[in-house]
Amino acid sequence: MPHRLAILDDYQDVARGFADWAALEADGVSVATFREPFASQDALVSALADSTMVVAMRERTAFTREVFEKLPALQLLVTTGMANASIDVAAAAEHGVTVCGTPGSPTAAPELTWALLLACARHLPAEENSLRAGSWQSTVGVELAGKTLGIVGLGKIGRRIAGYGQAFGMDVVAWSQNLTEEAAAEAGARLVSKDELFRVSDVATLHLRLSPRSENTVGEEELRLLGPEGILVNTARGSLVDQEALIRALNEGWIRGAALDVFDQEPLQAGHPLLAAPNTVLSPHLGYVTQESYRQFYGGAFEDVTAWLAGEPIRTITP
Repeated sequence: MPHRLAILDDYQDVARGFADWAALEADGVSVATFREPFASQDALVSALADSTMVVAMRERTAFTREVFEKLPALQLLVTTGMANASIDVAAAAEHGVTVCGTPGSPTAAPELTWALLLACARHLPAEENSLRAGSWQSTVGVELAGKTLGIVGLGKIGRRIAGYGQAFGMDVVAWSQNLTEEAAAEAGARLVSKDELFRVSDVATLHLRLSPRSENTVGEEELRLLGPEGILVNTARGSLVDQEALIRALNEGWIRGAALDVFDQEPLQAGHPLLAAPNTVLSPHLGYVTQESYRQFYGGAFEDVTAWLAGEPIRTITP
């Protein structure tokens, strides 16, 4: 059977511009791209019924045990990045599906995090809209220098954020379940408890991987501790935050504001309460959406596919 490759969740219709997929087509591989998310698991299975290879963008589409059971033709699943919580890797292995990952940009998400924080602190979206409407200086912002930055999750991204905070003259504290004083100090941060982080921080920014243990890390208690002068930033995963509690916090003034790139449901649907919540800066999961990042994602996926076709898979992800 000839190989069929499906590239999923290409929302912007740009995947073909970041790798030489035409070279695969010249070798007889059928390549199809999908711009829209699938409305259901049945729709996913129907669309991929004949696909032998799939490229999945981050954690947009779930590949569960049930999906693998219904896709007997599938042999290779490539995820952008080297971790994807939406893929049941053990089930993939049991069904003979090779899972591979790609390189990724270490700077795209941290840079967007800082852009959102600055935009929230200085009310940039509101001020731009006001200016375009004919007004002038409608809000009063806050400075970051001298403030406390609380980082929840001091991994690769969190450590880079710590450096940004230091460069802006902020006191940096950090917490995660397995963080040590030594590791925090190496990143230029001070280890504190979770409660203390939200109590002392002027800005709390989230950089944890999503797992059953980390889901709803931030709820009503943490938001109330952050307080009416505090800003919450989330460019990691929407489910790290209790969305209902966050909406109440914004509408009732528990916190100063929120800068969000991720949501509990993506794409964010029209009418979602966060779209009407005050004091927010919202972006459509742009953390990794840069030319440099896409070159690594799609270029790496192309390498994975060609290596697998040659019988020498690379960057394999195992249970």
